[in-house]
Amino acid sequence: MHPRNRHSGRYDFEALARSVPELARFVRPNPSNESTIDFADPAAVKTLNWALLKTYYGVDHWDLPPGYLCPPVPGRADHVHYAADLLGEINDGTVPRGKSVRVLDVGVGANCIYPIIGRAEYGWRFVGSEIDAVAAACAKTIVGANASLSNSVEVRPQRPPRILEGLLEPDERFDLTLCNPPFNASVDDADAGAKRKWSNLGRAETGKNFGGQGTELSTPGGEAAFASRMIAESAALGAQVLWFSTLISKSANLPGVQNALGRARPADTRTIALSQGQKKSRIVAWTFLDKKRRDEWRRRWTR
Repeated sequence: MHPRNRHSGRYDFEALARSVPELARFVRPNPSNESTIDFADPAAVKTLNWALLKTYYGVDHWDLPPGYLCPPVPGRADHVHYAADLLGEINDGTVPRGKSVRVLDVGVGANCIYPIIGRAEYGWRFVGSEIDAVAAACAKTIVGANASLSNSVEVRPQRPPRILEGLLEPDERFDLTLCNPPFNASVDDADAGAKRKWSNLGRAETGKNFGGQGTELSTPGGEAAFASRMIAESAALGAQVLWFSTLISKSANLPGVQNALGRARPADTRTIALSQGQKKSRIVAWTFLDKKRRDEWRRRWTR
């Protein structure tokens, strides 16, 4: 994990349960007599997420509609920190902090986790796009219920099949985009993936422990097609965004994404490996600004 990630060690379930007492009923000893929860239980996972967000990121009020995506907090924190390093490169190695830094979360979801982490760690302002009305309403509720997020996070509708087109105002500038695209090509693929996971664990299928609605888990063509569309649309916004980035969960999708980048012809690209236990993924980032224009961009952070 990234060295600034707060979640590199084992969860301190006792401390987390003091923060959110509801977690205590899910905590139990594992075969080594260490505290854990049943990660196959969606209620336990959601309560753990709430405890992590409250303990480490100051979120007092957080909830999700039934069945909506409840992503692991440590992985999302890794994306935020590694993407933050891209901004630090043009700031003498120091990640810029405060509301002068604006970040676009493409697909904020009901969970609003990227803005929560980015606000707590760096004080950034966020715009989150969302195509699902229920998810957007939930994200707005989370923002409105927490003083740390109010007046710093805006949720905007995203109009499919467009991803970035029409989302930014002509005079807007964003320092960074974050995105965790749906990686399945269809709902059937998502269901099949869940079945394989439980089979590999030697357990009967119990549903999706991290939840997820159709648009959160699948998109036509899967994550490679989504990322390729995002890259193509980003070319028209190259002067308005310093660094675009997206997670790519499957290494087999990288060649297609790299081909899309080749067609868009950005000034620079990065592929950053992420690793959490046995799970491997990567961030693909790109910018249309050359080094001189990137160096000039930093002046916005000191105004």
